[in-house]
Parts: sequence; C-alpha cells; structure tokens
Amino acid sequence: MQATTIDEVISFLDEIIQKNKEIPSTMGYFAALYQKVTCKVKEGIENHFFDDNERMERLDVIFANRYLQAYTDYKSGVTPTTSWKIAFDEADNYWLIVLQHLLLGMNAHINLDLGIASAEVMKGKNINDLKGDFDKINIILGELVHDVEKELSLIWTFLAKILKETEEFDTILIDFSMKLARNGAWKFATIMANTDESQWPKAIAERDKKVADITKIILEPGFFIKLILKVIRLEERGSIKRKIEILEKD
Repeated sequence: MQATTIDEVISFLDEIIQKNKEIPSTMGYFAALYQKVTCKVKEGIENHFFDDNERMERLDVIFANRYLQAYTDYKSGVTPTTSWKIAFDEADNYWLIVLQHLLLGMNAHINLDLGIASAEVMKGKNINDLKGDFDKINIILGELVHDVEKELSLIWTFLAKILKETEEFDTILIDFSMKLARNGAWKFATIMANTDESQWPKAIAERDKKVADITKIILEPGFFIKLILKVIRLEERGSIKRKIEILEKD
C-alpha cells in the first residue's frame, strides 16, 4: 500500500477508513482525520497555494507513505516504528477517548514522519528552501482545528459547552498539530538534512524513541485528568463506525 500520487493517497486512506468501519476499529479515527487533511492539501496544490506545488505533492506522498507502510506492517505482523506501534496497540483500549486516539496518531506522524519526509523530498537540496511551504501546511492544520472541535462535540456533547468557556481544547490540538509540527518536526528535518544518509537509520531510531516517550503524556496524564477522561469516555456517543463517519465529514 504505497502511493505515487496524492489521489492514490486519498484512495488508500478511504480503503483504510472503510475497512475500519467494517471491523470496527478505532484505527479508523486517525485515518479519517488524515484523509481530510490530505484533501485540504490537494485543494491547496490545485489552487497554487504553495511556493512549489509539484514538490508539495511529492512531500505529501512521501509523508503519507510512511503512515501507509506503518499501518500495513502492523496489520501484517511486522513491527513498525515504536511510536506507531504504541498508537496501533492502543486501538483496543476501551478507555481512550477519541481525542487521545487522534493525538497518538498525530504524535507519530507529525513528530516523527514529517521530518523524515521533508528531508527525503529535499535530498541534495537546501532544506531551508522548503520552510515556506512547510509553514503553509501549519496554516491548513490550523484551519482544521475548529472543524475537529465541531466533530468531537457531536461525539461528546458537553464539549461544545466547554469550548465556550475555555480555549484549552484549541491549545491541545494546536500544540500537537501546529507548534510541534513547526518546531519539533522542522528541527528534526534540518538535522536529518545535515546528517549523512548512512546515519539516517540511527537518527530515526533516536527520534522515534523520543516521540514514543511523548505518548506517556497522552496515555498517563495524571490521576485527576485520567479520571475526567474516563467520564468523557463514558459520555461519548455513537458506535466506532459512527464516530469515524463524523470525523470524515467535510
């Protein structure tokens, strides 16, 4: 399951979404969100939003293929990167709320895969030439934050009320989808770009360990917060299939 165009990426993601609706599996949550992001990137490419739209499609494909490979490996019994393995292993954890499942996927894909993909697409070139388009991806991610809020409000009805009183939810999503993408992933991309390619496996393994450690914050946020999350989980509405359908809505 490796794509060569952004349309193939969308097609493969749709296949994963449909399969996980049928199973059903929470693995479909991240796939649904990711497909939405990819469609927005495609729209940006078609509207010449990026400095180099052809390069952006190559980056999108390389980036997506890391997720597609990790997913395929895991389903085939092959161990993916540690950060992806943790995200996939937790798919059967009843007590995780939808947001936690999304954050686990975002953590592995943005904080590990994005830097690798950026270095890959800029091999033999100045990595800094990509910075403008890299930041434009953050604009797209930021625009999707409110969409995700609305979708999760349909799953957990009290969320809508909380959002009126606090910006905490915005902060959580933006920290993972924008700040870490801009800071952590870009820093790693520059490290990779300035590292001899023969040393990439070592650099990726070291980064993967650090990214995997971040999952502790998502999975074990402390007794009080964990208790609140359990209450949220019990109040989440709809089947796994229904939640996937909500997340993939335009």
